[in-house]
Amino acid sequence: MMSNAIPKTGREQSREQQAAEAAQAEAQEKSVEKQPARGPLQTSRGVTTLDDAVVAKIAGMAAREVPGVYDMGNAARRAFSVVTDRIPNAQTNVTGGISVEKGETQTAIDVTVVVEYGASIVDVGNAIRRNIIDQVEGTTGLEVVEVNVNVADVRLPQDDDGDDVRTSSESGRGELR
Repeated sequence: MMSNAIPKTGREQSREQQAAEAAQAEAQEKSVEKQPARGPLQTSRGVTTLDDAVVAKIAGMAAREVPGVYDMGNAARRAFSVVTDRIPNAQTNVTGGISVEKGETQTAIDVTVVVEYGASIVDVGNAIRRNIIDQVEGTTGLEVVEVNVNVADVRLPQDDDGDDVRTSSESGRGELR
């Protein structure tokens, strides 16, 4: 069979080859598209990672700033803090009473507090939630999806410093359900 096609000149062949190479390079660029930044911690120039302890410290400080919060954590943690506070040059543990679950762009925080008697628990809980969200989002760039506040105890005015670590089993009553 005879071909009726006119042979191409060297210049035409070169142009077609360059066009094919350019199309192939463009296809490769599209297939290896850069992932868009998913948050302020992920940029085209690199990724910033935060340890859970960083978020816990920020949340702990934010919770302690709220009026009506007497202490943080459950009875066992508070008893441990009483002992460590007596050690010279010991650092205060600001993460006590804070639990953090953190992803790449979001975090969820659980807070356990002791509220002073007379303070509105609803108002204190809402203030804790608001302050933690403001501080963590403003400082870290992470989206705070939830802040759960657990009030473990109420500090009564007549309580001594040693009495506020009493557990429900020491009071002679079982836990209610």
